[in-house]
Amino acid sequence: MTADGNAVQDTVAGEELDVLTRLHPAQLERLHGRLEHEAAAAGAVDLVYTSTDTPVGKLLLVATDEGLVRVAFASEQHDDVLAALAGTISPRILRSPARLEPALRQLDEYFAGSRRLFDLPLDRRLSKGFRAEVLNHLPEIPYGRTESYAQVAAAVGNPKAVRAVGSACATNPLPVVVPCHRVLRSDGAFGGYLGGPEAKAYLLGLESAA
Repeated sequence: MTADGNAVQDTVAGEELDVLTRLHPAQLERLHGRLEHEAAAAGAVDLVYTSTDTPVGKLLLVATDEGLVRVAFASEQHDDVLAALAGTISPRILRSPARLEPALRQLDEYFAGSRRLFDLPLDRRLSKGFRAEVLNHLPEIPYGRTESYAQVAAAVGNPKAVRAVGSACATNPLPVVVPCHRVLRSDGAFGGYLGGPEAKAYLLGLESAA
């Protein structure tokens, strides 16, 4: 393309952007909803995401067609999480609160104290091997109860793998929904938690108060 052609293209793009900036937020939301619908109909989206404010900070939710694949705390930097998922799963990502409405609703119910068990399809592809075994066990820990890292290691058939259990919990791609916050050190100390000790304390306090 010639220099004149580039200039014309830049001018057109600038005019289109100017039109968008003058649209009412409700109009932009309708346009985005249309984009969501058309992209889904064309099979052009592999990952959808949204974020939500919670008592433990803003959470990022990401899902594939198979189910919820990632929950991330603000401390993980949501843009970095999305960039990593673009590299490991697919770069075809679109914000879509509507597609994640069941997860948003169940999180609201959980934080309101009216839900004890999440009933969502999960895409567990980000956890492999022993880590996957540990994370599969965590929902079996009853609401309001805890287990030690040693107890979890024994429950998944490898009593000596206490440190590996800690690593699995620390890298849990689906915190809150897959309750790694229910795992403590043998002395009752919190141990590490991706969302920070305040978030872990809040989640344990929420469940123990029910």
